[in-house]
Amino acid sequence: MTLLALKNITLRFGGPPLLDGVDFAIERGERVCLLGRNGEGKSTLMRVVTGQQQADDGDVIRSQALRIAEMPQDVPKGLTGTVRDVVASGAGAVGEALAEYYQLLERDPNQLDRLGKLQHVLDSQDGWALDARIDSIVSRLELPPDTDFDALSGGLKRRALLGRALASEPDLLLLDEPTNHLDVDSIAWIEDFLVSWSGALLFITHDRAFLRRLATRIVELDRGQLTSWPGDYDNYLRRREERLHAEAQEVALFDKKLAQEEAWIRKGIEARRTRDMGRVKRLYEMRDQYAQRRKLQGTAQFTVQEAERSGKLVTEAKNLSYRWDDKTICRNFSTTILRGDKIGVIGPNGAGKTTLLRLLLGQLQPDSGEVRTGSNLEIAWFDQLRSTLDESKPVWENIAGGREFVEIGGARKHVMSYLQEFLFTPDRARSPTHVLSGGERSRLLLAQLFSQPANLLVLDEPTNDLDVETLDLLEELLNDFDGTVLVVSHDRAFVDNVVMRTLAFEGDGRISEYVGGFEDWLRQRPTPAAKSAPATKPATPATTAAPTPAVTKPAMSSKDKRELADLPAKIEKLETEQEALGLKLAALYAEKPDQAVDVQKRLTAIETELAGAYARWETLESLRS
Repeated sequence: MTLLALKNITLRFGGPPLLDGVDFAIERGERVCLLGRNGEGKSTLMRVVTGQQQADDGDVIRSQALRIAEMPQDVPKGLTGTVRDVVASGAGAVGEALAEYYQLLERDPNQLDRLGKLQHVLDSQDGWALDARIDSIVSRLELPPDTDFDALSGGLKRRALLGRALASEPDLLLLDEPTNHLDVDSIAWIEDFLVSWSGALLFITHDRAFLRRLATRIVELDRGQLTSWPGDYDNYLRRREERLHAEAQEVALFDKKLAQEEAWIRKGIEARRTRDMGRVKRLYEMRDQYAQRRKLQGTAQFTVQEAERSGKLVTEAKNLSYRWDDKTICRNFSTTILRGDKIGVIGPNGAGKTTLLRLLLGQLQPDSGEVRTGSNLEIAWFDQLRSTLDESKPVWENIAGGREFVEIGGARKHVMSYLQEFLFTPDRARSPTHVLSGGERSRLLLAQLFSQPANLLVLDEPTNDLDVETLDLLEELLNDFDGTVLVVSHDRAFVDNVVMRTLAFEGDGRISEYVGGFEDWLRQRPTPAAKSAPATKPATPATTAAPTPAVTKPAMSSKDKRELADLPAKIEKLETEQEALGLKLAALYAEKPDQAVDVQKRLTAIETELAGAYARWETLESLRS
């Protein structure tokens, strides 16, 4: 059953139309992801769906009694009261009456007249059924009903906003960047909830893992046109690449034909006397087509300015402990980070991930333990709070201290040209910084970051608000960077694609280190049951504890024994190849960069093989002992 359909929707705010004859429909039970570059008009399309934005032309057809709710990207201002009050407010006037009724019962039960009026409203408008539904929603979302909304963490606030959207029992739920600023546990929880929810879903996200888990269909908004891509995200990427390739060939053929026709029309006087007027008319039509063509939005082209190599040691921490107020950030934590390492830091919001980075780089003094930082460190820091951006200045003045030129790779470049590489037009570069969107702010911060030479990049939540194309480019850049990278991120795909090791906050000041990225951490971490298992439960006087059976290790098979015997030679061979390729790589980058890429890929593969071999060796040794 079709819940909603857009027919030939057109909308413009000056310049080219954001929506140019768009058609779209969503069926009951579908989970549709809306993709598109920053600024293409995705949020505008959402507002057309909800009716908050009227189209210039076209029709919005909604099924009878369709209920639409949305979970906004940012927490709305003015939401007060308990969690239960905020959730109830999503049900409109009846929900507000219900919230007021309970507030009066608790704070001023003597207002009998007002309580009587509210009870009449609830009796006549099915308010008590809503009351039961609110209790059910709060329970399902695992929310503290009587806690003040302002006192919640960011993740619980987003969960409460989801409950507020569900309170009206929507047929269609709209989510705009639902995972922004959420930690991994909160994202996983929302994913699980939405997968089991029976309503239709239309959502915008840059989180590729979230997209892969939820989307049953992808629609892309590109240059005012909406294209539907059935199937999963990987299928979308493949087919989109094929479409863009075909479009590029078509454009090249058109441009070649136009150039030939322009050359013909400019021939001498004799040719003009005999020229075909139909051909002239077609030329004018081609010129008009060319003028109206909307080019694909560019891709950022930024590069990292690499400073001189740092010393081999970047930082070494021994038995590090640190408390902030009454919270233990880390306890007896030790690690060594070497030049070229790419380290991910993951954990719940508020765990102290940024504090840990500052401890490791010597910007904070630990309560106990020691930190030794290496030599010749040139640090560039991406700050998730965007505190290095001066909101009062134009965009261009936030680059290079307001100077008109920057030094990039030893060449002098005008700041406007430099900003164009980050997709800022000259007009946008002259705009005040405070008017920028979230994605533009992230790109400006990257432009600021990469305008300075560095051999150590510290990236604190760099992926928020970046579109998928820019994320892909950033990942490629970081993988090719010869220096060291420390990255805090809740973007699981980004962590998997970039880091070599992961530092994970696991509660009560414990920070564990794992080889690989997020998925590797999931496989290796202690299971939740193991972490939360209580100590041995004493037997009650009325019962006698049954004897605990001894745990018997599985015996090693002959195949396992042969594999264990062969592993040392395999590991030695891999390490020898790794060392040889590492020596070869530096020379190749200078002389044969194309071959260097293949060698780097092989080095990455060797590292993965070695990690697997060591893990297997440890497993087999435990069976033997």
